[in-house]
Amino acid sequence: MPEPHIRLATPADEEPLARLDRTTWSTLHAVTPRPEPPYPPLFDERHHPGDFLVAELDGHLVGYVRLAQMIPLPAHAHILTIQGFVVAEEVRGRGLGRALIRAAVAEARARGARRLNLRVLGHNTPARKLYEAEGFTVEGVSPDEFLLDGTYVDDISMGRAL
Repeated sequence: MPEPHIRLATPADEEPLARLDRTTWSTLHAVTPRPEPPYPPLFDERHHPGDFLVAELDGHLVGYVRLAQMIPLPAHAHILTIQGFVVAEEVRGRGLGRALIRAAVAEARARGARRLNLRVLGHNTPARKLYEAEGFTVEGVSPDEFLLDGTYVDDISMGRAL
């Protein structure tokens, strides 16, 4: 597989990213209902193109990771959170997710963050293993936090120092 090109998103990436988001929707990682038309915009006052690192292969967007400052206060500006992480089904298992997580770590450092946090569903074993391999540790578990497809699922908080 050729090396992915990872870069910050631009406004022109909105529709391909929104389409990728919809086609990869699954209760393995999503707690919101399946998206239905009319679809809301992906970029809005809380979700800016510069928050997204996108992965391109052969000119196609095949993944993204979104960084957010969850608590918009100066006293919390040193903490960023991965809030959104998608890899297209057809390229999973080839290291693209790992490349995106590493790019997110580098970008968070470049923005002056001291910590990077995330939340992952307890049943999402592939994502949990990736995060652990990239230095994230479990910092908290909310048991049975979500009811998805008739099953109660834990919400796991993970983080790592930068």
